[in-house]
Amino acid sequence: MPASLGDPNVIGSVLLCLGGLGLFLLGMVVLTDGLRALAGRALRRVLSRFTRSPVSGAMTGALTTAVVQSSSATTVATVGFVGAGLLTFPQALGIVLGANVGTTVTGWLVALLGFKLELGTAALPIVLVGVLIRLLTEGRASAVGFALAGFGLIFVGISLLQEGMGGFVGIITPESFPGDTWTGRLLLVVFGIAFTLVTQSSSAGVAMALAAVNASAMTVQQAAAAVIGMDIGTTATAVLATVGGSVHAKRTGYAHAMYNLFAGTAAFLILVPFMHALERFAPRLLASEPELVLVGFHTFFNLLGVSIALPFAPKLAGLLVRLAPLKVIPFARRLDYSLLDAPAAALDALGTTLADLTATTFEMILQLLSTTRARGVEARVGQIRQALSETRNYVESIRTSPDEGWTYQPASLCDARHRSPRSLGRSLCGSGALEHLERGSGPRRDHERACTRSQSSAQGDRARRADGSGGRP
Repeated sequence: MPASLGDPNVIGSVLLCLGGLGLFLLGMVVLTDGLRALAGRALRRVLSRFTRSPVSGAMTGALTTAVVQSSSATTVATVGFVGAGLLTFPQALGIVLGANVGTTVTGWLVALLGFKLELGTAALPIVLVGVLIRLLTEGRASAVGFALAGFGLIFVGISLLQEGMGGFVGIITPESFPGDTWTGRLLLVVFGIAFTLVTQSSSAGVAMALAAVNASAMTVQQAAAAVIGMDIGTTATAVLATVGGSVHAKRTGYAHAMYNLFAGTAAFLILVPFMHALERFAPRLLASEPELVLVGFHTFFNLLGVSIALPFAPKLAGLLVRLAPLKVIPFARRLDYSLLDAPAAALDALGTTLADLTATTFEMILQLLSTTRARGVEARVGQIRQALSETRNYVESIRTSPDEGWTYQPASLCDARHRSPRSLGRSLCGSGALEHLERGSGPRRDHERACTRSQSSAQGDRARRADGSGGRP
């Protein structure tokens, strides 16, 4: 006789599921932080070196996201490259699309290692080893320990989740969920969206769906509909991240949301034909490996969506540029405060801004000192001073650490005369560069007084020479 919902064993199963889900989320955070610190500049070099078109960007984005297990890390680095002028937005759009494919690797890891090999018990010593490495070492070795501990926590969480779902056998069955109709599948999509909004992680939702399929609480088709909703649910996070962000961050967030809505709609339409094809051509696979079928469908519809969207990347980029036009302080348009969580990307933006300001300042000084002054120089002086003020605020907001490969050097230790603006930005000697630029772009009245003194002196010299020549015999 099946247990009731008030049974103590069932309550224990609920607690196991919640605890397993919490450990899984914690493991994902720890693993991602460790891999991001470990990848560091290598991630940025790969993204910038191998992205030459939207297609190559998609492949690079998928690879880097699969390695660091974080689409947000890939996206933030991409936004920084666009802001610094190192990538065009269509190229960056390819990276964003590819990152969606890279996130499906997590599902494969969970299905193959968590449910097939059942690494839950074996992962406990891995957590201990990772924590000890983290506590006893520094630098890259410490990052390795952090990533290792996160990896172990993921599979400990999966083990608890699997054990907890086993307690619902006979209580939660496929009949407990909406049936195989258009309305039923749509309700499951809504359920997936709600789950992602609560957990803020589509990977956690996929893990929960895999656990439900493994425990026969859901059919593969029901779980697939929920996974579609979980992918669509990430659009809410992407749109919320654009609030208060830079223009480039907004364009990236809108691109992510538009793609997920498109891919989710396409997946919803092909779900039934996909399952019918499996029932006809691979019935044994569907019966014996339902977890692999689920993650395979997740990867398939993301690949399909990217394949359809890539040819239209330039047009989509143009649409997003019109949706989020550039309206910022002149000469400081690249300073993106949303990049402060990734100091290396912020330094790229700072270096490019300093280069622009240096070139513009010298050009302006030459015009101020010339006898035929171009129009609008005074207005540009005000713009440069405003941009310098904004740049100084940006420099003071950047926080770096030796673990990331970037260190802060006080301006007094820098010799700005022997460094390019880009190297100034990379070593965070921006304060010294800003002091030079601020002196070069001083108040307009200082230049006016200098020009007036110069003209008065020249007139006095000419008058004295005229008087001296006139008094000669």
